[in-house]
Amino acid sequence: MTDRDGGAGYSFSGRLFQTETEAAWVFVGLPAEAADEIAEATTPGRVFGSIRVTARIGSTEWQTSLFPSREFGTYLLPIKRAVRERERIDTGESADVWICLIEE
Repeated sequence: MTDRDGGAGYSFSGRLFQTETEAAWVFVGLPAEAADEIAEATTPGRVFGSIRVTARIGSTEWQTSLFPSREFGTYLLPIKRAVRERERIDTGESADVWICLIEE
């Protein structure tokens, strides 16, 4: 479920997954509704069409970027190892996520 946080951000639950590349990044995909709203509200102009956000899982908050994925049909939020370790979550597990777009 996606919840628009009083116009300031998005809250949702998502399962962490790892890519099958050498770098082995870990991501959570945004729900379609949130991805559609973000795509309409922004003009990606950064590297790889990324969109700057503040993200929070549990008590850990950090700044990162969303990346559009044709393969998954949504934006992907990278979840750093430090965040996963601090919040004790791993690939295959669900996390409650909050994101807020950073105005540029």
